[in-house]
Amino acid sequence: MTFSVHGIAVARGIAIGRAVVMGSGRADVVHYFIQPSQVEAEIERIRAGRNAVVDEIHRLQQTITTMGPKEAPHELSALLDVHLMLLQDEELISGIKHWITDRLYNAEWALTTQLEALSRQFDEMEDEYLRERKADLEQVAERILRYMKGMPSPVQQPAPRRKTQQDLLLDDSVDVPLVLVAHDLSPADMLQFKQSVFAGFVTDVGGKTSHTAIVARSLDIPAVVGARSASNLVRQDDWVIIDGDTGVMIVDPSPIILAEYGFKQRQVELERGRLGRLRHTPAVTLDGQKVELLANIELPEDAEGALRVGAVGVGLFRSEFLFMGRGIGDMPDEEEQYLAYRKAVEGMQGLPVTIRTLDVGADKPLDEKPRDEAHLNPALGLRAIRWSLAEPEMFRTQLRAILRASAHGKVNMLIPMIAHATEIRQTLSLIDFARAELDNRGVPYGNVPIGAMIEIPAAALSLRTFLKYFDFLSIGTNDLIQYTLAIDRADESVAHLYDPCHPAVLRLIAGTISECVRQGKGVSVCGEMAGDTQFTRLLLGLGLRSFSMHPAQILAVKQEVLRADAGRLAPWSREVVDSEDPGLALSA
Repeated sequence: MTFSVHGIAVARGIAIGRAVVMGSGRADVVHYFIQPSQVEAEIERIRAGRNAVVDEIHRLQQTITTMGPKEAPHELSALLDVHLMLLQDEELISGIKHWITDRLYNAEWALTTQLEALSRQFDEMEDEYLRERKADLEQVAERILRYMKGMPSPVQQPAPRRKTQQDLLLDDSVDVPLVLVAHDLSPADMLQFKQSVFAGFVTDVGGKTSHTAIVARSLDIPAVVGARSASNLVRQDDWVIIDGDTGVMIVDPSPIILAEYGFKQRQVELERGRLGRLRHTPAVTLDGQKVELLANIELPEDAEGALRVGAVGVGLFRSEFLFMGRGIGDMPDEEEQYLAYRKAVEGMQGLPVTIRTLDVGADKPLDEKPRDEAHLNPALGLRAIRWSLAEPEMFRTQLRAILRASAHGKVNMLIPMIAHATEIRQTLSLIDFARAELDNRGVPYGNVPIGAMIEIPAAALSLRTFLKYFDFLSIGTNDLIQYTLAIDRADESVAHLYDPCHPAVLRLIAGTISECVRQGKGVSVCGEMAGDTQFTRLLLGLGLRSFSMHPAQILAVKQEVLRADAGRLAPWSREVVDSEDPGLALSA
């Protein structure tokens, strides 16, 4: 019987094949108490499991060095580093020992109990990217459990199977394609995934910024995450269609649906080929308007992928990856940050790189100070620039590193979540202080334009003040929508109200673009709207000429730009923004 499962679309394309199902390894963990005499033996079992996973990751990292970027993109190496860091995390290790020693839990029970305790901390984080690092912790624990149970990796290549008559509906010249349906996939799994026969995957958990999603996009593998109980609903060898464009998995489709999606799959491949030919084509509208298509990156190594799709610069380098999971006493020092920023700058080969200062907060793993804010919404707490201003020594260290990197190429600096004139003056004063510190040391640095993110309604309504102090603005639509509509994006009960087409949101965006154009200041959009082709024509009509997005989205947006007449779109865009229901007007 045909049925569909809905999740989150994270990597475009269509995959069709037979399902290989792998559920969560934690579902059948046995819970029992041990004797005091068994404590050391249980601790040794956990230690052996952890060491085995560490060795496995080291072997995978050595394998990566012999592979090309298409087989093992740079994201994989960095994400494996994150898993090594988690495996060696003292809080994880000491917590497990506590449950074994003090509560006399068996090793598996201790591991899952400590995982649950740490997971709750991740759930309370406001930043979506950091919140979804919980998945990495779960993946680490699951790999240890699998080793302790003697279970194989979920993506080890299965034995080939005979084709059925239904299989021949696709193509009798190739082996039967397989798709993976799993509770979750780790970066290590993903590396093996690339070398296996799987054409796509679906996971129960994950979000758009989970590591699984990031790697899927970099490998260009059709994928759907967050499909909840998919691994329980699908049976081994079910015929499955994964639509990575809409976030839907169709199980046991009829021959007619199979044929329809087979046709769509071929069309998608043809379209990808056509888009690839646009890589070196300048992004210019039909009426001659030049448009900047920039890349959002998380890692210095991402610069290679940005250049590969024709990005003309980096519009947002999220520097928080360098700080992720490190306490106040373990911040990356100036030299470590400088080398990372320099690598990104040199990787862009003379094209501009906009580095956003640290966007974390009191609710993030960086803050070791105890707080009694569990009843508060951390989105409204001490985060981003507020956090940086509260830690001026740490902030000046980052500022010096960014300034030093500017000696090697074009660098812009972007300040997140700023709202008050006092914050602006404090920030600029600390930047001047950092310059003076470098001058006193005789360290060279270049001219670095300073910009602000517009992601709080108060900032969008104070543009004249902002443009008095800043060289450019960047609209962070994700947070701007969240704060304008008072919607917690992570709260499933209200997530349906998160609406980029809300009139208030569009008017704040339109007003920001208009005022920047009027004053001759640069303005870009770096949130999800920038890479959504549904909004490309609208933003062009409002006067936007700089878009920053995930590299995988650039060519599709470029195609929209090449087909657009910005002058003719202007009146229509104004009508959409002024309408009572812009969503309907946009789709009309």
